[in-house]
Amino acid sequence: MAVESKYASDVDAILSHRHDLGDDYWTTPDKRLLKGSPFSAYNSALMLLELGMEPDDPILKAVADLFFSAWKQDGRFKLYPKGSMLPCHTAAVASLLCQMGYQADERLQQTFRYFLETQYSDGGWRCNRFSFGRGPETEYSNPWPTLAALNAFRFSNYLNREPALDGPVDFLLEHWVIKKPIGPCHYGIGTLFMQVEYPFGGYNLFWYVYILSFYNRAKKDKRFLEALAALQSRLVDGQIVVQRVAPKLAKLSFCRKGEPSELATRRYHEILSNLGERGQEKCN
Repeated sequence: MAVESKYASDVDAILSHRHDLGDDYWTTPDKRLLKGSPFSAYNSALMLLELGMEPDDPILKAVADLFFSAWKQDGRFKLYPKGSMLPCHTAAVASLLCQMGYQADERLQQTFRYFLETQYSDGGWRCNRFSFGRGPETEYSNPWPTLAALNAFRFSNYLNREPALDGPVDFLLEHWVIKKPIGPCHYGIGTLFMQVEYPFGGYNLFWYVYILSFYNRAKKDKRFLEALAALQSRLVDGQIVVQRVAPKLAKLSFCRKGEPSELATRRYHEILSNLGERGQEKCN
């Protein structure tokens, strides 16, 4: 898919920020690869992909090379010159690189193995960093990294073949029931979660339903169908209307707050396609 002419100005706007942090490709001279949201190397690449830029475009290939330069032998990614290598960082980069078509790369194959070897007792993934202190709620995995890891796995041969992935799916479905903030980083399901956020990136209803729709374990589960119904209740004339977007993205045409988004609606149609007849019936 190529960039449609009506989105050319959005691409130009994103590209205009590529030197903001002092180096090329939305990063800093010392390669802090997640810095600068929403115009970080990570977010900018995701948006360009969403807008239709091909992964083999020289710009996206350069971004992929940047992230692969941060890959370590055990499968993790070190995205800052100082500091820990956190599962959320590795999940984010693996998710991006898989969306760019690198899922068969041996380095990402090692990353998949890393995730399968480091699941927490509830099936998900978590960081051992407790910014909010410790309590019963922090004895869970972190929902966002778990969802991001599943986003990477959906591109792999593990999808709907690896029993170990039932655990993270079940964990995320159970969070729909728990609702309260859980995990060391306190991810909850509340008012902000239930707003339709686009483009994808944060832990929210739209991304939650979209990723889980790829997993057979979720598709017929009552909790997933409730989440799907909640998303569908927010449709306007069958279209996704953006309810929440980063303020710095407000001028981009593909994700204007309060307006239908054609590209977001395409993602919604993917959900229905993943669900087959059940998804179509649920929509009608």
